[in-house]
Amino acid sequence: MLKSHKEYSALVEEMIGHDRRYYDEAMPTISDQEYDRKMKQLIAYEKAHPEEIDPNSPAQRVAESPTEGFVQKNHLVPMYSLPNTYSEEEVGDFVKRVHKLLEKKEVAFCCELKMDGTAISLRYEEGKLVQALTRGNGKEGDDVTANIKTIHSIPLKLSGKVPKVMEVRGEVYLSLATFRSINAAREEEGLELFANPRNAAAGSLKLLDPREVAKRKLNIVTYGIAEGEATVKTQYEVHAFLKAAGLPTASPKHLAVVHDLVGIMRFAEKIHQEREDLPFEIDGMVVKVDELKAHEQLGHTGKVPRFAIAYKFAPLQAHTVIEEITVQVGRTGVLTPVAELKPVFLAGSTIARATLHNREEIARKDIRIKDTVIIEKGGDVIPKVVEVDLKKRPDGSKPWHMPKHCPVCNAAVVHLEGEVAVRCPNAKCGAQRVRRIIYFASKHAMDIEHMGEKVVEQLVEKGLVSRISDIYLLDEKKLAHLEGFKEKSIHNLLSSIETSRKCPLSRFLMGLGIKYVGTETAELLAEHAKNLDELLHMRAEDLTKIDGIGEKTAVAIAEFFKDEDNREEIKLLLKHGVHPQESAKKKISGHTFEGKVFVLTGTLASFSRDEAAEAIKERGGKVSGSVSKNTDYVLVGDEPGSKYEKAKELKIAVLDEEQFRKML
Repeated sequence: MLKSHKEYSALVEEMIGHDRRYYDEAMPTISDQEYDRKMKQLIAYEKAHPEEIDPNSPAQRVAESPTEGFVQKNHLVPMYSLPNTYSEEEVGDFVKRVHKLLEKKEVAFCCELKMDGTAISLRYEEGKLVQALTRGNGKEGDDVTANIKTIHSIPLKLSGKVPKVMEVRGEVYLSLATFRSINAAREEEGLELFANPRNAAAGSLKLLDPREVAKRKLNIVTYGIAEGEATVKTQYEVHAFLKAAGLPTASPKHLAVVHDLVGIMRFAEKIHQEREDLPFEIDGMVVKVDELKAHEQLGHTGKVPRFAIAYKFAPLQAHTVIEEITVQVGRTGVLTPVAELKPVFLAGSTIARATLHNREEIARKDIRIKDTVIIEKGGDVIPKVVEVDLKKRPDGSKPWHMPKHCPVCNAAVVHLEGEVAVRCPNAKCGAQRVRRIIYFASKHAMDIEHMGEKVVEQLVEKGLVSRISDIYLLDEKKLAHLEGFKEKSIHNLLSSIETSRKCPLSRFLMGLGIKYVGTETAELLAEHAKNLDELLHMRAEDLTKIDGIGEKTAVAIAEFFKDEDNREEIKLLLKHGVHPQESAKKKISGHTFEGKVFVLTGTLASFSRDEAAEAIKERGGKVSGSVSKNTDYVLVGDEPGSKYEKAKELKIAVLDEEQFRKML
């Protein structure tokens, strides 16, 4: 226990040093246990003496509570996007243009890595971190200061002589090791995986609770000074200046000053060869005029600077052979073909499998067993088969066809009209049973912590669980049979199961795994029916009257509740102490969203789908899973699907993310 302010101040300085050695230098000098012990001392002292808190204390990085959202604030200097190119010729055109505009024969260029993360602007006043903003629309961004403070490599106070006010530019990213760890944990919990480290970093930075952000172990690299007179004259010197101030910067071996296109492309080739060995994702390199004074002369055109360009690398690819095509059976009986590959190393990991999605995808690309194929990763979690090398196709090769019987239970498969999917119709199929139990326990359904895929597989394999209601019959004696389960593991799982007994009706409906019922539909049902008994007696024609539920979904819901096996399962869940109830949600009255119906499509940068939907509902709006004439707005992110096309066809108002945020 710390006894004086002097001891407290000394420990603050000591912990700052430990953070630097752990996060920046990867050379910790104390154990995690010892670090945690000292951190608890800091927290205890600060709790007892709030008037003495040092704002630079590592304990203050995650001391703030969740916020209701993010406030938009202006950048001192706009954050411009760089023009992109994949072409050496266009890089050459950039070099010629710079020479012409500067009217110089000799121009130096600084080459840097293009980190694949999310842009950030850090504002320091009197050397202290006061604000961190995302890029946003370039002129204003979200204030994520509390979240940025959780990144241990960012100093809360700069070292040495720095400008009174300084705005630093950088990129927040996740190391590949951390990214894989996060996705492994999400997979264990039955959550959707992040597509790549960039999405994971952007999503993590926009979590509303800094304590959750801290768990993501984000990192950052700084590379520019947007505001503040620094004693440097070149972009290359900027990196050294930032490093001396205590900010994390790129390794000197990943920087170069060159004087022509040949030098630029030589550096690009060097980085391209090292790319697969880097502990983080990059998608190319940035070329900037080295002289900072020249940046002012060259200026900007539209939203892009004339003094810099991003040279992007093509996605990482590899050649391998499809040794077999196997079929997986999902929760709803959908059969998914998977390419079993001759193992090949790509983008930091060995790839042995790649999903082929469905039979139409296989037919379109004409994928066959023993084909030599090009696979692509580029940060994606699930590697994809890009194309077949037809020149290497073996003689006697035959097109692949989906099996006529389920590979697990041997039931004859069905293909419903209007669907791409081929399904196993046997609801008692072993594979479906396991997937249903995993889904029931997942984060978006009953949220039973510590009950991930591997745990469920063990429970089923040992005969402890054969249907979802069996979960609530588990006890210490039964769980002791599970491999690796000790007293603490057993207590954690039983505690999570107990917590899940009292659940919102919408989550209970999600957990049942009703065909076509996702988060939005489950909430619509729960809101309309109010209780489970009412829902059990609703007919398809009653369900279609609920705004946002189409005929196909209504029929599927009615048929589900009519099925005797399903009714028996619900009866058992209630008997074992599960009590679904509709939770009262706070609503913001008088908002323009009130009574409006939204449909979401594509990937959003600042929100997860759930966060955007929640924001709409809090303001009195509704979220539907399909576009119809009753839809008021379609919120569109990156790579929107058919919902976007239907919105245009029906002339429904389409919102991009920036418009949506302003309306919020």
